[in-house]
Amino acid sequence: MIIAIGGVSNSGKSALAAAIQEVFHQDNLVVLCQDDFTVAPENMPKIAGRPDWEHPSSIDHTRFRQSILKHHSEGKTVIAEGLMVFHDTETGKLFDRCIFIEISEDCFLSRKKADLRWGAEPDWYIRHIWENYLNFGLPKGISIPLLRINGEFEPDFNTIISYLNNGTLD
Repeated sequence: MIIAIGGVSNSGKSALAAAIQEVFHQDNLVVLCQDDFTVAPENMPKIAGRPDWEHPSSIDHTRFRQSILKHHSEGKTVIAEGLMVFHDTETGKLFDRCIFIEISEDCFLSRKKADLRWGAEPDWYIRHIWENYLNFGLPKGISIPLLRINGEFEPDFNTIISYLNNGTLD
């Protein structure tokens, strides 16, 4: 099975992927974070002279897709997560289950300003992240049921597990 988890930065994608991995207790489950598939620094798009990590051309979608297929061909359950996980049409065709975590703009701004893992981001760049999420991160062309989760609250794991097991939204 290939599971996609999308949503804006700081919405809870990585935490949900880890929780799913914990619930399923599978050694043959792999989580692939789209952030680990960026293009070479010299090919990274720029905005105001700095790398634009939030643009689709910052991701090597082919390499991401190939890694998903490689792990899947080895019999592993794959969780593919990222801000733009639904952006690339060819990659989107691989997904058996799709989860989208939604948070409000205010929640995003609050969480992102508090996230200092890479140092403080300027306000203009944080706004840029939100705008690129709206332009490139929203799910599109999904042909299977899409489970939408409110990332501002603790997720209902019964609903998530039921969806993962059955592929239907009850």
